[in-house]
Amino acid sequence: MSFPLLTATAALPAIGAIATAAVPAARSTAAKWLALIFSLGTLVLAAVVFLRFEPGGDRYQLTESRAWIADFGVRYELGVDGIGVALLGLTALLIPFVIVAAWHDADPSPSSQPRSSRGYPNETKPYRWRPTQGFFALILMVEAMVILSFVATDVFLFYILFEAMLIPMYFLIGGFGDRAHAGTDESAATQRSYAAVKFLLYNLAGGLIMLAAVIGLYVVAGSFSLSEIAQARADGSLEMATSTERWLFLGFFFAFAVKAPLWPLHTWLPNAMGEATAPVAVLITAIVDKVGTFAMLRFCLGLFPEASKWATPVVITLALISIVYGALLAVGQRDIKRLIAYASISHFGFIILGIFAMTSQGQSGATLYMVNHGISTAALLLVAGFLITRRGSRLIADYGGVQKVAPVLAGTFLIGGLATLSLPGLAPFVSEFLVLVGTFSAYPVAGVVATSGIVLAALYVLVLYQRTMTGPVQESVRSMPDLKARELAVAVPLIVVLIFLGVFPKPLTEVVNPAVEHTMSDVQKKDPQPEVEAAK
Repeated sequence: MSFPLLTATAALPAIGAIATAAVPAARSTAAKWLALIFSLGTLVLAAVVFLRFEPGGDRYQLTESRAWIADFGVRYELGVDGIGVALLGLTALLIPFVIVAAWHDADPSPSSQPRSSRGYPNETKPYRWRPTQGFFALILMVEAMVILSFVATDVFLFYILFEAMLIPMYFLIGGFGDRAHAGTDESAATQRSYAAVKFLLYNLAGGLIMLAAVIGLYVVAGSFSLSEIAQARADGSLEMATSTERWLFLGFFFAFAVKAPLWPLHTWLPNAMGEATAPVAVLITAIVDKVGTFAMLRFCLGLFPEASKWATPVVITLALISIVYGALLAVGQRDIKRLIAYASISHFGFIILGIFAMTSQGQSGATLYMVNHGISTAALLLVAGFLITRRGSRLIADYGGVQKVAPVLAGTFLIGGLATLSLPGLAPFVSEFLVLVGTFSAYPVAGVVATSGIVLAALYVLVLYQRTMTGPVQESVRSMPDLKARELAVAVPLIVVLIFLGVFPKPLTEVVNPAVEHTMSDVQKKDPQPEVEAAK
């Protein structure tokens, strides 16, 4: 194509971030609208990418390739496959809802404004205090980097984006934390700082190990381009020693397992989600973390097929631990947002299980799970954020009887929760069913263990709803207002999408399945044939 559509799709939110940050301090509302307009424009371009993509066509489409750092063989190469286009669409779809849900999250409070030397708010230089502009600019910058990471086909380019997105996320967590904190303002700031630093250190550690593996890959393959490496492997000019391939695989996989997150590298997620605002928590678990699982499919299985098969038993074991461990800890949580965080750890276990089951059903289900988990978690977490904003507390014990005073809020919360436990008729059911079918056909015992996660999910979701929404009305929620127009504009479309993809997943499956076939070909795996007893 003459028009660089993929570049434009990633560049538009980046331009929007710069424009939003440049809005004068006194025009914070204008900054919000500008960020929303740019996010909607990105959604339009993402829809064009989705419509231009031809399922069953070339593996990578809408490709772009330009010299970048020629001396080191680094190129600006983009291309989108069925898995990438699905996740690109998820990112572009969720960001407008994140912005609308966070409409008032960065409004400066009097206590947070800069002070003059006499201790009074400094109103003589308002341009020095622009939290709203910075908040929404950071969200758009994250969107740009995530979109570009889903379409990057140069390993070094992907690595730069993989690391660079940590910077705006660090400031979103540490600088714009949840105001519903049980302690003092000082303790809340300390907790936010701790969560942000922990998020950064964990992911930087993974990224540094990945950097060593990226350099090692270039030494062995002589290229960072996925297409060139695949061609060299196909014509026999690239021969990678078994031990070398396994070490390189471990370097890449470790970084992706931290990002995913996979047990035991998961501990940063509950802190980050708990201390971030609900929209930023959605940004973390529904969008940014998907880069890790997406990269397992594109880079681990695509670049290191033999090592991926070698590591499969260990990875499946870790995925099963994540499923059960995350669900068990979710059952015992007292904090609403930390409960959803541990539930997400369990769900990421399902995604990784489907990837490394190495069956077409498992990998198709894992890709659909990435999309459906993003939508269902966004619905549940954003409505939970509206609830927490009203009460000013994240503790489950501080609620009760909400459905009697705010029935629409309770109803949308229930649908989001039912989607999280994969109720039939809602989108996550399709993906979880495919993951389990694909796992059972290859690893029956692992399938049985994973099924226990479904039972535990029903337990923590229904207990959460019972404790917060049913029973006697607590005095503290008696005057709680129901969802308003802006909040309904966030919750209702997400619920509609959950129902639509739950009863009609074909628009996604027909795009994803050909890409999964390519991945299965990379690892030279075929689906196990069912054992049918011959007729007598």
